[in-house]
Amino acid sequence: MTTDTYTLQYPIGKFVAPAQITESIRKQWVEEIAQAPQKLKEAIHGLSAQQLDTPYRPGGWTIRQVIHHIPDSHMNAYIRMKLALTEQVPTIKPYEEQLWAELYDTYHTPVEVSVMLLENLHKRWVALLHALSETSWQRSYRHPQSGIVILTEVAGMYAWHGNHHIAHITSLRERMNW
Repeated sequence: MTTDTYTLQYPIGKFVAPAQITESIRKQWVEEIAQAPQKLKEAIHGLSAQQLDTPYRPGGWTIRQVIHHIPDSHMNAYIRMKLALTEQVPTIKPYEEQLWAELYDTYHTPVEVSVMLLENLHKRWVALLHALSETSWQRSYRHPQSGIVILTEVAGMYAWHGNHHIAHITSLRERMNW
């Protein structure tokens, strides 16, 4: 079975924000963020060390790197949201996610540590998201490469982001019959 490169890289497609983000859509995104740690646990359940060290696509990260990347990325998003909630359109600092994925902890920390980190981070994050007023959802930050980012879109991007990387794992498991 062959799968094209785009599908391997974007198994659920790229994130596209709807033209109008309703309260209902936001609630769905917050629920997806809340569910991400459990979905990740289920996706990696029973994988061996060799399987964890398998790239999800040719030239892509290993499953282990993906698992550690998710909380790295989500911690940055959480902090960026808090900055936007406490400062006027702060300029956030991007990070080199590829280089973070190559650091020592990504290869030598048990994946369970990152799963627990994601689980606890998401408890805090979801509590914050549930408490946001309509005005707060419209606050924003400035990303040096992509410009102004509104918090309501951040929720969608990170609901997608968790599902995107979990799909990397589940689609590899399906292709490899694990």
